Amino acid sequence: MKRRIISLACALALMLAGAFALAEAPEEIAVPELELPAPREVPDNAAMAFLRRMGVGWNLGNAFDAWRDGVSGDALELETYWCGVRTTEALIEAVREAGFSTLRVPVSWHNHVDADFNISAAWLDRVQQVVDWAIDRDFVVILDIHHDEGADFYYPSEACMETSLRYIRRVWEQLAERFADYDERLIFEGMNEPRQKGTDWEWWLDEGNPDCREAADCINRLNQCFVDTVRAAGGHNADRYLMVPGYDAAPRGALSDLFALPEDPADNRLIVSVHAYTPYAFALKEGGSSRFFLGAGPQSREISAFMDELYERYIAEGIPVVIGEFGARDRDGNTQARVDYAAFFAASASSRGIPCCWWDNGNHSGEYERFALLDRAACAWYYPGIVEALVRYGVRG
Repeated sequence: MKRRIISLACALALMLAGAFALAEAPEEIAVPELELPAPREVPDNAAMAFLRRMGVGWNLGNAFDAWRDGVSGDALELETYWCGVRTTEALIEAVREAGFSTLRVPVSWHNHVDADFNISAAWLDRVQQVVDWAIDRDFVVILDIHHDEGADFYYPSEACMETSLRYIRRVWEQLAERFADYDERLIFEGMNEPRQKGTDWEWWLDEGNPDCREAADCINRLNQCFVDTVRAAGGHNADRYLMVPGYDAAPRGALSDLFALPEDPADNRLIVSVHAYTPYAFALKEGGSSRFFLGAGPQSREISAFMDELYERYIAEGIPVVIGEFGARDRDGNTQARVDYAAFFAASASSRGIPCCWWDNGNHSGEYERFALLDRAACAWYYPGIVEALVRYGVRG
């Protein structure tokens, strides 16, 4: 496979042009020139055209989804609790200038609500401000319910369903009302990685396990509640694109026969929501591998396999899919491997008509899961090569 070298001079030129800015001394890296099979056939419908418009995305992770036990009410300082940086308009501009066209905004609401699940006005106003900055730059924005799992909010079990349905319904009533006039560039995502936390099967759907089957059924019902609530809210909510996950948002959760798309009065406006830190040993596992091998090896085959299944079950049938989270953590400077991975993953998804969004949790130097691409304080890119690989190989409009 041929490689194109990004030199220091090229990186500086990009920085001056406003496309990239460097947060640290750049190393010379190579973005692979991939030789991939021809793109798969994608049905010609409005939903597939919308996926092309989404292009490649970036997550504003560990910002509005940050939470701390015992904090409730407005608590606007929680935006900086995990990543230490308040989101600025310049930050949103930097992401857009780099070539990303979808911005996922994960939000935890549970410690910004009262006993009746009414959202703090200050918190909702602040979220809306950032959404507006993105919409003003013609991003497609994904807004979700993120770290709100728990018996007091939502949890996919029969014992918790009364509270869970009430929570999902009440939060989405308020969000749908607040954003009713926003057009299709604003996507709602009903839940993030719904699962039975704290169990042996938290991250693996065992279809033979009665508790897993119960959880999958509850997730289907919560997805239906989400869709019904938004559609009833008026305005652009009548035909807004809505993202719905299977168990823990894993590919297997969406591919399982236990998963069912909700009934929807809108025509083909549901998007299957998937997260994929694949291959796990390279992308996410603590103490995992720092190496990624391009070519026909097992790592590439693992990526291709799950994408083939998503393509065949959904995309080939005209049903949209978005990979809302993927990425690979930094393992002591394995930048070249991460560039190769980003290129192959994005190109593989693109060839099947699936947009994907890098998970950026703002952490670049700490011990915990270093996924950050952007220095949010300086609005500068730590890894221009990863960014270029994503933008070059992601879905094109």
